[in-house]
Amino acid sequence: MSNHLHVVVKVDADKAKHWLDKDVLIQWHKGFKGTLLTHKFVKGEDLNEFELKTVNDCINQYRQRLVNISWFMRSLNEPIARQANKEDKCTGRFWEGRFKSQALLDEAAVLACMAYVDLNPIRARMATTPENSGYTSIQRRINSAIKGEQPTELLPFVGNERLNMPNGLMFSVKDYIVLVEDTGRIIREDKRGAISASSQDILNRLNIPAENWLKITTEFGALFKGAVGALPALTEYCEHLERKRRQGAANCQRWLCA
Repeated sequence: MSNHLHVVVKVDADKAKHWLDKDVLIQWHKGFKGTLLTHKFVKGEDLNEFELKTVNDCINQYRQRLVNISWFMRSLNEPIARQANKEDKCTGRFWEGRFKSQALLDEAAVLACMAYVDLNPIRARMATTPENSGYTSIQRRINSAIKGEQPTELLPFVGNERLNMPNGLMFSVKDYIVLVEDTGRIIREDKRGAISASSQDILNRLNIPAENWLKITTEFGALFKGAVGALPALTEYCEHLERKRRQGAANCQRWLCA
């Protein structure tokens, strides 16, 4: 969107925890300069004891930053702000405030939030179809699906749960595209639309009635202010953080359960 952005992020802390020291630096160097010593370490050049200690300190810091959402948002927002200020020939704060984040606790919450974000341009009447919705993941997924592929920069859809489950979203990419297309047609007042059988199968699997789905995908930001998920997941999340109140429990129970 022209004045804000939405990002659905999966933080794979376990994977980062098991990265070799060299792998941490390689990942860091993809987005940041690093230091002369970290580049020498990656190249396998000899370092003295003091230099190795300095590199190890950097590795520990980078490993933490690579799974830190605040650091990710800072890295994402800063270049946008610099470019905008340069175009406007001004200085100062570009973003109005600090970003807001919500924990998505189960696959129903993840899929609902993804569809809400992907349908942003259609709700705002900036686009008429998902494939014409610029700067969205659904547009990238559709363009890749036409070639029989999935975009490498996005978490893939990997189908139904099974043994040796790969890392990804537990649906088929085709079903998700159809679900977003069906939902987008219903949202658009000038188009005839209905939830198809394949989309209904997904909603049944998620235990979300169709009318609830339409409410969620048009008002996600207004309905949910904290963590989002079914009540057992929300309870476990709050206990883990030692929170006495389950913020938003009523809306989670009302809209994410049949």
